[in-house]
This record gives sequence, C-alpha cells and structure tokens, in this order.
Amino acid sequence: MSKRGKWCRPMLMAVVLAVLLAPPRANAPHSFDKPGKARFLEALLARMSVTEKAGQLRMRFVGKEANPQDALDAAKAGQIGAMFAGTSVPRARMREMQKVASQRSRLGIPLFFAADVVHGHRTIFPIGLGLASTWDMQAISTSARVAAREASADGLDMTFAPMVDVTRDPRWGRMSESSGEDTYLTASIAATTVRALQGPALGSADSLMACVKHFAAYGAVEGGRDYNSTDLSPQRLYQDVLPPYQAAVDAGAGAIMTALTTLNGTPATANSWLLRKILRQKWQFNGLVISDHGAVAELMAHGVASDGRAAAQAALGAGTQMSMSDQFFGEALPLLVEQGAVPMQILDDAVRQVLSTKYDLGLFKDPYLRLGKPEEDPSDPHAEQRLHRAEARDVARRSLVLLKNRENVLPLARRGTLALIGPLADNPVDILGSWHGSGQPQQAISLYHGLKHALGPDATLLYAKGANIEDNRQALRLLADNQQTFDPRTPSAMLAEATAIAQRSDVVIVALGEARGMSHEGASKADLNLPLQQRQLLRALKQTGKPLVLVLMNGRPLTVVEESELADAVLETWFSGTEGGNAIADVLFGDYNPSGKLPVTFPRSVGQVPLYYNHLNTGRPYDPANPMPYRSRYFDIDGAPLYPFGFGLSYSRFALSAPRLTRRQLRPGQVMHARVEVRNESSRSGETVVQLYLRDISASLSRPLMELKGFHKVMLAPGESRTVSFVINEAMLAFHDHDLRLRAEPGEFDIMVGLDSQNLQHARFELLPATE
Repeated sequence: MSKRGKWCRPMLMAVVLAVLLAPPRANAPHSFDKPGKARFLEALLARMSVTEKAGQLRMRFVGKEANPQDALDAAKAGQIGAMFAGTSVPRARMREMQKVASQRSRLGIPLFFAADVVHGHRTIFPIGLGLASTWDMQAISTSARVAAREASADGLDMTFAPMVDVTRDPRWGRMSESSGEDTYLTASIAATTVRALQGPALGSADSLMACVKHFAAYGAVEGGRDYNSTDLSPQRLYQDVLPPYQAAVDAGAGAIMTALTTLNGTPATANSWLLRKILRQKWQFNGLVISDHGAVAELMAHGVASDGRAAAQAALGAGTQMSMSDQFFGEALPLLVEQGAVPMQILDDAVRQVLSTKYDLGLFKDPYLRLGKPEEDPSDPHAEQRLHRAEARDVARRSLVLLKNRENVLPLARRGTLALIGPLADNPVDILGSWHGSGQPQQAISLYHGLKHALGPDATLLYAKGANIEDNRQALRLLADNQQTFDPRTPSAMLAEATAIAQRSDVVIVALGEARGMSHEGASKADLNLPLQQRQLLRALKQTGKPLVLVLMNGRPLTVVEESELADAVLETWFSGTEGGNAIADVLFGDYNPSGKLPVTFPRSVGQVPLYYNHLNTGRPYDPANPMPYRSRYFDIDGAPLYPFGFGLSYSRFALSAPRLTRRQLRPGQVMHARVEVRNESSRSGETVVQLYLRDISASLSRPLMELKGFHKVMLAPGESRTVSFVINEAMLAFHDHDLRLRAEPGEFDIMVGLDSQNLQHARFELLPATE
C-alpha cells in the first residue's frame, strides 16, 4: 500500500464514524446529556488500545523548531493527547502537528493546544492585581474576551487561566497573577473571567477554554516561598480558599489545573479528597483535570511515590486526568493496567474526559477550527492591526490606584519642564509584566513615550535613568524571567545626571519598582523594600525641593513607607501592559480620573506579613486610641497597614451617608436592603467603589472583623448624588461551622459601608432564628 493509502485509511474511518454518529455542535461545556455526544465518545473509546488511551492523557511541550520528528512520530502513534504550545509557536507548526494526529494516526483523534494566556495574548492588559484593582467586572470581561479572540486566532484551544488563588503574603512572587487577598472579590473575578474566555459556546472558533488554577491553596504557601507546603484548617480552606475555585466551576470552566504543592501533607496532584470528594462529588465538576508542569513526576520529590510508576498510579487514581510535560503516564499506565494496579475503568474515565473536552471544543467536527487554513495565516503574526489598543488603554487606566495626592499636585499641567527619572521610566519590557503571552516590548508604550504623546508644544520632557532596577546580579540570576539591562555607568554618575535634570525641571516624575521577573513564578522575596539604589535615587531627588510624583511599577505590595513620605503623590500602576504608558499619562495629566482600589493590603514592614483586612479579632485586640501592654500587636511599629484593602483616591471628593436598613430584624428566607447615599462634592466627574462589609458579632466560631460581601462602582457628575442599594440575605451571613456545615447562626450583625475597608459607616441588624 502506498504511503498515501496508509494516511487516508484512518482519516476515512474517522470521517465515516463521525458522519454515522452525527455529533451535534457543542453549545455548552461538557454536555454528557447529549445522546449523540455520548454515543460518539463510547464508540471511539471502544476502538482504542490501552497504549492509545494512555497517550490521550499526555500533554507534551511543542517548541518553535520546525517539525521535530520525535513529536510528529508520537502524534502519529497516538501517544499525545494535547500540546503545551507556548504563546509564540507559529500556527503552521501547530497545524502540522494537528495534521499528523487527526489525519495520519490510526484513529484520527485531534490534539488540543494550550498555553498561558494570563492577562492578554498579543495585546497585554494589566497583571492580575491590576485587573482586580479596577473592581470593574465589565473591564475584566473585556480583557478576557480580547485575549480569547487573539489566542484562538493563533490556534490555541485552552488557556491555563484564570489564576484564582487567594493570597495574603506579598513575599510570594505569584501574587502578581492573583486577584489579591479577598475571597469575595476573587470569586467574582474568577466567574467573570471564565465566562468571558469561553464565551457563549465552547465550540465557537473564538472560544478559549479556561483551565482554572491552581487547585488548591497554592496561594497560601508557608512563608510566601514558592512551591512550599500549605497547611490550613478545614474552616479556613472552606471559608476563604475554596470559594473562588467553586465560582469558576459554577461559571462553566472546562478544566482545572492541580497545584504543584501539598495541602495538609498531600500533594494536590495525588489528592483524592480534593479531586474526587470536593471537585467531583461536592461541586459536580465534569470537566478535565490537568496537572501543573511536571507535577506527576514531582510526587517522588514530595515523598509520596517511590518511582515513576507509583507516581502515575497515585495521580491517576486520585483524579488527575492529564499529565502536563508527562514522563510517566505514557510509559507506566499500560503496564499498570495490565497488572491490575490501575482499573481499566479509571483509565477509561480519564480518557473519556479528554475526548469530551475535544468534543466540546469542536475539534472532532473541525480539527482546524482555531488553526484555520494555511492561506489565512498572517504574514506578520505581530502586525499592529492584530492588537486591541483602545481596550488595553481603557482597562489599564481603570487599574491605576492613586495612593497619595498632597495638596492636589496631580493632575499635572501640560506646560513647563517635566523631569522623568527612574529605571522603569522608559522600560517597555517590564511594563508588560510576568506571563506576558505573545506581547512584544517594541509594541508596548513605556511611560516616557506615553508622556511624550500627551505633551504639547508648551512643555519640555527631560529624561534620565537614575539607577538600575537592581544591582545585585547574583540574585537576579535565580529569576526565571530576567531580561534586565544594566547601565554600565557608576551609581554616582547616574545619580548626578538625574539630580541635574531634576534641578532644571518644574516637577519630577520618578518611576520605581521591580523588574517583571521579580514578581513571577519562583520569585519569592524576603525583603519587600525597593532596592537600595532606587531608594537612594528618590532621596536625592527629594533634596532638589521640586514637586515629586512617584509612579510605582510592581507585582506585589511593597513596603514603601519612606517613599510615601518623600513623595507628594504616589500612583500605583502595577505592570499595566501594552498601553500602560498612555494610560498612566492619562491619569497624570487628568484626562482620566483615577478610580482604582487596592485588592491587597500594603504593609509597613515585611514583619507584619501576613497582613490582611478580614482577620480575626483575638481575645486581646489592640486599640490604637488606648495603647496598652498585653495586647495583640508589634511594639516596635505602627500595626496599621500603610494602605488598607479597598483604598484608592480620586481627583473627585466623595461623601457617603450612613446605611439605611429596610428592616432591623431579618428572618430566614427574607431579604433586606441597605441603602447609602453617595455624593460627589467636587467640581469634577469621578468614579468610586462603594463597598459593603458584614461582621457576625457573636457565633460558635470566631468570625472575621469584617468580610466584603458586595460592591458597586458608580460614576457621578459634579454635585450629583445617588442611592446605592445592597441586598442582604441569610446566605450572605453563612459560614462553615465546626462540622463544616454551611449555615447562618441567629444573632446580631454589623453592616459597614465605605469607600475603603477602614473608613466605614455602620448599622446593625439581627438575624432571627427559624420558626417552627
């Protein structure tokens, strides 16, 4: 038989099978209730060998190199189920892999392609903390929908996002990817992002399946040290950590990624309690479970598997269905099944789920649904017209948080001489942030270029670098993402240049912070101060006596007590993405009124960590108005945060009334409304976030001082007032008790409403017991 005949035969069989079973187009995630889909999957599963089944559970990395023969051979032999394609692999390279898998393998089962599309694909939006700072679900939805359209147009079927780990330790570098410290806000963002990524139909060409990570509790690693252990009480786990994952599941997420870490002694990838009892049984999740990169092999390092066979057996048995960067599923599972160590049913369940995922993605109907035809490939993948700059600029400026504005130094006037100084001032690489997808630095707008675009003929812009981001090159070698360039001049020469141009200016803008790789996977940090060279630069600039505007670029809260005192204005910009420079300029010059609010607490010292707003009160709480010994505090530092959760200033001035309740007693099954009047008392239109917090005064377990339970972002014209109403019901008062039952206990509750978590207006009501 000719080679052509060998290739056509399996392709023809697959086509005939598909036609006979007539699978309908998938309109919703993992829809096993459709008879056509179920028949199709069972018929295909029945034809597979054990080796082919094991192959479907393997995700392999595909690089940029042209057609590596071993990967093509593996695809042809049915030994690969999916490809980790990175974000820069050409469609032609992926199409060749798909052609071999779907047309030349025995059963013609297509691959799916996945990558890290975390805060944008080609157009890069603000990092996770920045998106969370918008407190704007429409803006977050826009960023995810744009990312899905761009990534699917490059052939990707799945993204390893959103990251929904609640984290309260800024020493952890991956806090940059998170939505911060709060469960409610993170859960809201998780559901919004999943829906926007996947769109109304997973089988659509512009749909990108969400693989939610990292299940579970990766954000609570001890000491903020990446890959470290996590040890949490069941109540903390149920109450604070698990709800965002459940929100993502309820929103229809097609896949879940296991954490690399252990939870209470058991690695997540081999944790049957997490993957079967919670995810499958309690939450009724019927999507795909994928390990993190190399996590199955790492079960040996964790000490729960003696060798690769034991690791594969433990992971699959616990409920991990696909091994990313697999070493052992492919080689060990067939033998384990043959020996009876792994039941065929468990293998079949996993394979069925992988096939179901491909079905829902529309790949059995069209393996090239997102890859397209060769003639449709863009001549330049990085072409300017492929970007969504307007959306990126709008979302980025919504993410900026004004932390200080002494004597209204901001907004700046477009006249006179402005000095822009700092290692992040003209830095298009780091402004993209970690996990920057296919974003290109040459397409990113640095702060320098943003200011240049914004200034007219009446202003002069001077620039000096002033310092390197970090001169400790030995430490930087440990970073996974380290593209920092070093100025070879001495620190004194750079400082002298910076102070000289500052002396010639009317106002100084200084951009300080981190390189993007310093807030990244594996980039845990014991010191949250700015690097010494940057602090010395700021001190020298203060000595010039010129108005000083500090623009922070960073992926975690930093301990910037001195910096906040020295600067007249402080603007937190995180890593703001492709249009970051333009967005920052919009805020600095007043073209956009800042409205961002912090999704994390800023500590004064790393010694306060973990520091978060919704902590328990303790039996000996500290009262700053009445300081006493034998109280829960540090004696050598102000225990209050530098900037609290939910904080953020505006160029407008807002006033908030005390909450008015529609009832003072709430019975089970009833709802009540808490209404507040918010008024813009300034001469400028502005937007703010009205935040609702609740506290259970007395319960069977000690409850947090406050918990975010709702928020509304409102735009008000000068002098305008608006009534904001929050609905409160019994479910909002519930918590997991000693027996992990979710219930609300009768008693008194505080309602607190404010524009941040510290300055609050109060009211109180009572939850009555249920009547017989």
